[in-house]
Amino acid sequence: MLPEGVRVTASCAIYLFDALQYMVLIVVDICCIVLCRGAFKIRGASNSIFALDDIQAAKGVVTHSSGNHAAAVALAAKLRGIPAYIVIPENAPACKVENVNRYGGQVIWSDVTMESRESTAKKVQEETGAILIHPFNDKYTISGQGTVCLELLEQVPEIDTIIVPISGGGLISGVALAAKGINPSIRVLAAEPKGADDSAQSKAAGRIIKLPATNTIADGLRAFLGDLTWPVVRDLVDDVIVVDDNAIVDAMKMCYETLKVAVEPSGAIGLAAALSDEFKESSVWHESSKIGIIVSGGNVDLRVLWESLCK
Repeated sequence: MLPEGVRVTASCAIYLFDALQYMVLIVVDICCIVLCRGAFKIRGASNSIFALDDIQAAKGVVTHSSGNHAAAVALAAKLRGIPAYIVIPENAPACKVENVNRYGGQVIWSDVTMESRESTAKKVQEETGAILIHPFNDKYTISGQGTVCLELLEQVPEIDTIIVPISGGGLISGVALAAKGINPSIRVLAAEPKGADDSAQSKAAGRIIKLPATNTIADGLRAFLGDLTWPVVRDLVDDVIVVDDNAIVDAMKMCYETLKVAVEPSGAIGLAAALSDEFKESSVWHESSKIGIIVSGGNVDLRVLWESLCK
């Protein structure tokens, strides 16, 4: 559910890309670039916030996020006219914090661990009565994120493989549910950074694995799967492709130089996965004829990017 005036008809810009010797569709979420500084998170945040009744909404909403979901919740709350309390870890990129401030969200700082983020959000919730808008482990968030896949397959129904970034699993859960509901034979692949590969480890172990620490340039991909997203990832995501930070930076450069699109590390990882040797050596590579890559997120910390490019 997107608020009045927010819906954008052409929400996916599709680029043909032949560098991999097969058809790849780079799917840039234009709806979210226009509305919320380039991230798909406005879909789930709006769906969650506008699903609240007036009594629930009156006390405001609270969330915890490293940036993109934070900004999306702040914007959706502003559009509904309610307060937004945003818990942000102290290592969040400055550009994402600025977006929260721009949309009128009240920033509350936490330590970098997921435990600190969650406990701080719970404390705010207890003090204010605000409703928690979870960044990924929520049915309204998941269904909202899945709309990008509905729009993609409406425009390009012949896609047989979709590559999606994975972190807490909200986006890929929505995409997998939508894609498999439309075409049960479609393949859904997750793209994950090597320094935060809990999803790959979870799939291998058959249970949720939480890492003691993460280390990746993809700051939006440092969360762990939840009890709602894990069953979807376990049962409907066909495989997880793990790539290192160098591959992610190379994919960002390709997006800039070839597609003329500004993409943050978390958004470029799908392209990095498609370019990886692991993918090219897999059976999926040989069986796929039309591949869709979800690219969403244009909030780039230029200092970090410059340091990465200069290494």
